Amino acid sequence: MTAVWLLLAGLQSTYGINITAVQDPSLANEGEGEDEGENEVEEEAENDSEAENEPQAEAEEDVSNRTVVKEVEFGMCTVTCGVGIREVILTNGCPGSESKCIVRVEECRGPVDCGWGKPISESLESVRLACVHTSPANRFKYIWRLLRPDQQAIILANDSAILEVHRDTHPKAFECETLDNNEIVASIKFTIYTTTELQMKRSSRPDTDAVLVFVLTIGVIMCIFVIFLLMFIIINWAAVKDFWGAKASTTEMQSELSSMRYKDSTCLDQSPTEIPGHEDDALSEWNE
Repeated sequence: MTAVWLLLAGLQSTYGINITAVQDPSLANEGEGEDEGENEVEEEAENDSEAENEPQAEAEEDVSNRTVVKEVEFGMCTVTCGVGIREVILTNGCPGSESKCIVRVEECRGPVDCGWGKPISESLESVRLACVHTSPANRFKYIWRLLRPDQQAIILANDSAILEVHRDTHPKAFECETLDNNEIVASIKFTIYTTTELQMKRSSRPDTDAVLVFVLTIGVIMCIFVIFLLMFIIINWAAVKDFWGAKASTTEMQSELSSMRYKDSTCLDQSPTEIPGHEDDALSEWNE
């Protein structure tokens, strides 16, 4: 019996060893599968986090690349024709608490034809004329012409913005064209009078100036008088009100008196017609 139990114990120990030998690879495979599953879960979590971070990064890039919308308006051009300058005013996004701020100054243009202009300076001997231009003046090209009636204009040699002309015995007309990149941007004409004509114009001007000064003086005096009158009425409003009230009451009394007189006159007009009737009645009573 002892031998049998020993044999059985040996077989059990051998079977258990085999089982463990068989079970160990499966357990190892299961451990590796769990490790791989955990790795896959971690990779999926990382991919999801990267997928979530990418839109955020793109949104941040869009915000950083997005330009701030600024409202801009333009000021009035310094000229009504030709070429001039204007202000560019920012109405939104100014520094500090300013509602508007000047961003820059840029060139502006109007109609090319500026009509007839005036000299920048003149004397009895000479006249200085100027073309339409902006600073710097050397960025434009200038063409001066001497205009002649019923004839072709003469192009002058002067190509600067300023032209000095000496007066002649006959009036002359000049024209200046301002070009930018071979494009005409302004054109202006000038009339140069003779010395005699200029003296006649200057002698006739004082009369006009005297009349203008007289009219302006009278107008100023009338305005001052009206202002003082209004101030007097406002300051003495109570007295003025009483005065107008008394005047109104006097007018009413006069109207009432006139109405009463009218009634009396109508009564007097009617009494002669009624008197004969009363006399006839009295005579008839006396006869009875």
